[in-house]
Amino acid sequence: MSAILLLRSVMFYAAFYTGSVFCVLAAAFASLFGEEPLQAACDAWSRYHRVCARYLLGIRIRIEGELPTHHAMIALRHESFFEAIDMPALLHRPAVFAKVELLSIPLWGRLAAAYGVVGVERDQGARALRAMISAARHFLSEGRVLAIFPEGTRVPHGADGPIQSGFSGLYKLLKCPVVPVAVDSGPLYHRWIKRSGTVTYRVGETIPPGLPRAEVEARVVKAIQALNQK
Repeated sequence: MSAILLLRSVMFYAAFYTGSVFCVLAAAFASLFGEEPLQAACDAWSRYHRVCARYLLGIRIRIEGELPTHHAMIALRHESFFEAIDMPALLHRPAVFAKVELLSIPLWGRLAAAYGVVGVERDQGARALRAMISAARHFLSEGRVLAIFPEGTRVPHGADGPIQSGFSGLYKLLKCPVVPVAVDSGPLYHRWIKRSGTVTYRVGETIPPGLPRAEVEARVVKAIQALNQK
């Protein structure tokens, strides 16, 4: 293990997580003045993460293709916390579907919910799906994009992850296009000792609404795994 990689990783953890404390406090203060200041503060936290990753870890970002800015569901590959933290910087004010446990984090969880993070309860069946649909329709009516990890959890780079049923339910009931996005953050970021390099987001072909479940899932899997090579 390179001493330089270790040093850069330690500096990153110290800078990002210490800075995150102040970012959360700033977001809590901003929330007193309404939704717009809160969203701006959360977006700033995500951009701060990019700065720390770029200058302390040596991680660059490349985006191949054009991401939508409204009325679409973006389905992303999930290999590490990188793309989860990067979401507000990557997309314009996304409404993000994430595991419900994150919303129990003191203060951060309350602010995340106010920003537009929707808790996913995978073991709650139809009741949870109805709540997700209601929240998704609300955010779509506001002109926001939806962001979801269709595999439901982080999947190691080079491995395949099955599409969760919640994604298919959202696709069927929301009747909005899906834009699949591949990402290859795992080899650089999914470890305690981070590595330098380039994280690529590759935007796949837009999938129209109304396709059979098997077809849409097959197209999403193919697109989000476009960078999934060992």
